Amino acid sequence: MIRLILLCLIPSLCHAFELPKQSTQCLVGVAKDWNSSHVSMQLYQKSGKQWQKVGAAWNGRLGKNGLIWGLGLHPLPAKANIKAEGDGRTPAGVFRIGGAWGYEAAIRKHDRLPYRQVTPRDLWVEDPASPSYNQHVILPHEPSTAWEKKQQMKQNDNAHKLKLFIAHNAPPTVAKGAGSSIFFHIWRNGGASATAGCTTMEEARLRGLIAAIDPTQHPLYVILPAAEYQAYRDKWKLP
Repeated sequence: MIRLILLCLIPSLCHAFELPKQSTQCLVGVAKDWNSSHVSMQLYQKSGKQWQKVGAAWNGRLGKNGLIWGLGLHPLPAKANIKAEGDGRTPAGVFRIGGAWGYEAAIRKHDRLPYRQVTPRDLWVEDPASPSYNQHVILPHEPSTAWEKKQQMKQNDNAHKLKLFIAHNAPPTVAKGAGSSIFFHIWRNGGASATAGCTTMEEARLRGLIAAIDPTQHPLYVILPAAEYQAYRDKWKLP
């Protein structure tokens, strides 16, 4: 993984990048700059060669320290600063959108979107020293150690009662310490609070987003500061 990153830092060795042609659904998040924790989001649907807006834009919150390049589908710019565990920044770039997780037995969603009702045995590992770093683990027993309890997905926390996975630094290739547990989830304090690196929004918006996501369209999340979004828009064929 490290070798791949280093190769992508050399422009002459990187192929020109653009959004995958099979991806016809895209959520775009644009922040004012790298240090902003506020984001404006808009869902797009591709018809032919044209991206069209779906509904109105809405606001969300990002990491308390803003944005930083993450590990996704996009190439990394030369000398890019990259997401690290605990840096309080949201990974920027282009990412696939994964399954949903929540406390409820069932939610409104596309039939092909995986959903798991989490239990106390469901962990998402944020410990870079663990071989299961940034992966979902189901314990064969009730959590008993301090380590197991720290990794639990179910914390009786309203903000995490419903989540949608953002495939940053995702399996099967995970770089140790490059950031973990990046999700869309419900914002805190009515949007007054920033995050540790996730993208949050009001509950109704999150439920609407999850209901709209269609896995057959290979949905993507594009999240960038405004200047970078404009700089890469034509090159990467962004909405």
